[in-house]
Amino acid sequence: MTKSERQAARGAVRRGAGDEEETPGGKPEEAPGSGNDISESGSRSGKADGAAGADDGATGKGDDVAGKSEDAPDDGNDASEQGAGSAGPSGGSGAIPAASGKPEPKPEPEPESPRGRGAVATGVGIFGEVLITAGLVLALFVVYSLWWTNVLADRQSKRQSDQMREHWAAGRGPGDLNTKDGIGFLHVPSMSSRDILVKKGTNPKELNQGIAGYYTKPVKSGLPQDQSGNFALAAHRDGHGAKFHNIDKVDKGDAVVFETKNTWFVYKIYATLPQTSKYNTDVLDAVPKESGKKKSGRYITLTTCTPVYTSRYRYVVWGELVRTEDVDDKRTPPPELR
Repeated sequence: MTKSERQAARGAVRRGAGDEEETPGGKPEEAPGSGNDISESGSRSGKADGAAGADDGATGKGDDVAGKSEDAPDDGNDASEQGAGSAGPSGGSGAIPAASGKPEPKPEPEPESPRGRGAVATGVGIFGEVLITAGLVLALFVVYSLWWTNVLADRQSKRQSDQMREHWAAGRGPGDLNTKDGIGFLHVPSMSSRDILVKKGTNPKELNQGIAGYYTKPVKSGLPQDQSGNFALAAHRDGHGAKFHNIDKVDKGDAVVFETKNTWFVYKIYATLPQTSKYNTDVLDAVPKESGKKKSGRYITLTTCTPVYTSRYRYVVWGELVRTEDVDDKRTPPPELR
């Protein structure tokens, strides 16, 4: 019941209590027990007022409940809020949403765009990738130069060595030393247990085949069968077979043997030169005076690069022929190689 309806009800009750029924004669008709009209009317009026008061109390309680409902947090009671809003003149929802009781979280500030730092970081990243790539390329180059070229050179020199020995066994080829396949094999037990094919020339194209070559320039080398001269040889110390890699292990008194088709030439090391200029060609002379020799003889000289993995200087070893032996049918090596 709305407030206006309650007020109308109370007014009706009051009017009914104060009006008297008029008789046709113009006087009020007295009902039996008329002396009690005022008391009865007052009683009725009191009852009506009491009823209206009860209604007002109920309405007040209802308003309190409605107020509490509006003050309560918004937990889904949309019907109560809509009912309260419908009482507005425009019929729209005029209720203010109830507060949840918890402070709303503050929006986090957007991070600043690190344009300057981003450009520097990008540059550093690119530079780092370039360094890593360059390092990998360098590492691959080292592996290729010091390992893979050895593999390829060893395969090639072995193939050529086997071919020349087959020709020797078959009796083919000229009897002299200067043949196309090579002139023989160098044996240096203190440096390597393998034999080394020797061919003409010391240019990289020849030495890269994993062989040793005898000089043709700037000084022309002698050959083992010559009655005097210096049999001067060169080979790589690292990469491309690295046949003279352990030349630093050769010492005075060690044996060096050169094998040809028909003869063993046995030399003995008498001097070494751990370091000299790569332009020092005097070490290749027929009489190598830097080794201490002053008279002609039958010498052998081994040269290679030093220090290891560089070509800045030259390492030199000298030997002198001590004897020769003929090769038998079984090609039995001399005692120095057994």
